[in-house]
Amino acid sequence: MKIAVTGASGFVGGAVCRGAVAAGHDVLALGRRAHLDPEHVAGAPYRAHDLTDAPALHHDLAGIDVVVHAAGPASDTLPAQSHWDAHVGGTRTVLAALARDTRLVHLSTASVYDPRRPTVRAREDAAPVPAHPDAYGAAKAAAERLVRGSRPDAVILRPHAVYGPGETTLLPRLLAAVRAGRVPVPGRGPRAVSLTRIDTLVAAVLAVLDGPAGVYNVADAEPVELLAMIESVLAARGVRARPLGLPVPLARATALVAGVCARVRGTAPVLTRYAVRHLAAERTLDVTALRARSGYAPPPTDVLDAADW
Repeated sequence: MKIAVTGASGFVGGAVCRGAVAAGHDVLALGRRAHLDPEHVAGAPYRAHDLTDAPALHHDLAGIDVVVHAAGPASDTLPAQSHWDAHVGGTRTVLAALARDTRLVHLSTASVYDPRRPTVRAREDAAPVPAHPDAYGAAKAAAERLVRGSRPDAVILRPHAVYGPGETTLLPRLLAAVRAGRVPVPGRGPRAVSLTRIDTLVAAVLAVLDGPAGVYNVADAEPVELLAMIESVLAARGVRARPLGLPVPLARATALVAGVCARVRGTAPVLTRYAVRHLAAERTLDVTALRARSGYAPPPTDVLDAADW
């Protein structure tokens, strides 16, 4: 099968390229970087691409069977317009460039669920919600609506908290938050969270390449307890620190101050209002549809091995 992967220069897109090559597919890697280490995409042909250029993309996608759209930053610290340009504008360009007989696998996020209330074993029909308080969730929800409105034959995947070797967001921010043997975590008490190992996400992508259209949550088999998971990850990295639960009002105030300080310094804040909303409550996904319709059964989360991060 001939597969094109957008966002191939990133963590997820590169992993999808490597997995697809290993599975015997003919892969074309597309990314925003001018040059890329061939090992990042397992030697697949790589082309630097501007996702605002639909005609050029249409030319490159000629003869492609499936496009895996993985482009766009997974960050809650960028300006709102950056998210809109990348996720909505980029998706609009991909849709305009697709031939009618080309399959689209669109990588979305569990952030399209309502962050203002706990996400408890959420099923796919619970999102996207009409409005989001953060730019990332709003942009990803709008991109999903574009896909569902113009390509009902597409597959949309919603992973949550993707981790694994080469991950550049979750672990660095966790390590940066360590202070005097403690890691401040919004919310008090235990709460469950679904994680998605990068291998789980890649296997899900490969499973839906020619499977039924639809929207699928993607996560490891069962949720884990957030605070215990953080402690395990830190221990696996040799960091002596324990999570410290913060009352949500205090966490919100801390995020506000951190945001102001980060803007003054020109750095990314360690804690954001987005993170407070997502960490202070349960965030778990129901993966029944993925198992039933694609035949893929996700493995359990294993965060005890430092190599996983």
